This record gives sequence, structure tokens and C-alpha cells, in this order.
Amino acid sequence: MRHLNAINHLGRKSADRKAMMANLASSLILHKRISTTTAKARALRTYVEPLITKSKDDSTHSRRVVFSYLENKNAVAELFREVAPKIASRPGGYTRILKTGSRLGDAAEMCIIELVDFNENMLAGEGTKAKASRRRRSPKKKAAEAAVTETAAPAAATAKAETPAEEKAPEAEESK
Repeated sequence: MRHLNAINHLGRKSADRKAMMANLASSLILHKRISTTTAKARALRTYVEPLITKSKDDSTHSRRVVFSYLENKNAVAELFREVAPKIASRPGGYTRILKTGSRLGDAAEMCIIELVDFNENMLAGEGTKAKASRRRRSPKKKAAEAAVTETAAPAAATAKAETPAEEKAPEAEESK
């Protein structure tokens, strides 16, 4: 039974687990996304998110605390220089886990863990998506308004199409 066993030991002793988490966190910060097993990604999320929160305050003390966890000065510099300013307004939830299926060799559940604000494809998709309304209204009014605008739209389009042609013709004669 696992009563009150808060952390996943991942089949390793504590020193090996700490070293693995430091390496995974450094790789995530440097590369912005990594592929790993789902269990390691969940453990990594709880390891790296407090470090990212700590990086919002750029002081010598917070740099030393983060370095004691990561033990990689390039990852610390990247975290404070590029990641922290981009996530400054975000109150938490800096990582995203996307499941990718099972690994061929041992059928381990695989996933991609990434920093949320650094995925350009997801950010572009969010901007184009229209926000859904939360109000409950009957669709009858919208359908009636759409029908009225569709019948009025072709007449307005033909009127707009005639006016620019008339305006362009005198301009062309004046330029000659």
C-alpha cells in the first residue's frame, strides 16, 4: 500500500533520482521540450515548476538556489535570461504534458513535456480560435439575423463593386 507516499521513486535511489531530475530539468530549460516517460514527466513537473517560479525574482540568492537544484550554469543562465521574462505574467502551470503513446520496446507510456509559452504552433492556434460564448441563447435569433444579412450582402457587394471602378477611371485619365 502507498499510504502518504507523496513522491514517485522511479525505481532509483535518492541520489540517482536527484541527478536524473536535475538533468531532465536542465534539458527541458535548454531545449524547451523533451520526450520522456509519463511518470518521469509528472515527477519533473513538480521539480521544475518551483524553480521557474523562483526565477521570476532575478537576485543572486534565487540564482544560487536554482543552481543548487540544476547544477548546470548554462541552464540557469537560460532560465533567468530567456524563460523568466516570457513567463513573468503567468501565475503557474509553466509546463504541458502531451501523451504520445507507448514505447515499442517495453510499452512504457511516453509523452512530451514542454514549456507552455515556447510552443509557437499552440500559440498560433490559440490566436485564430474564436472564443465561445458562455451565454445560453436560442439559435433562432442568430439564424434569422444571418438570413437577413445574407440577403442584404449580395446587393451591398454589387454596389461596392461599382463605386471603386468609377473612382479609378478618372484617376487613371489624370495621371496620363
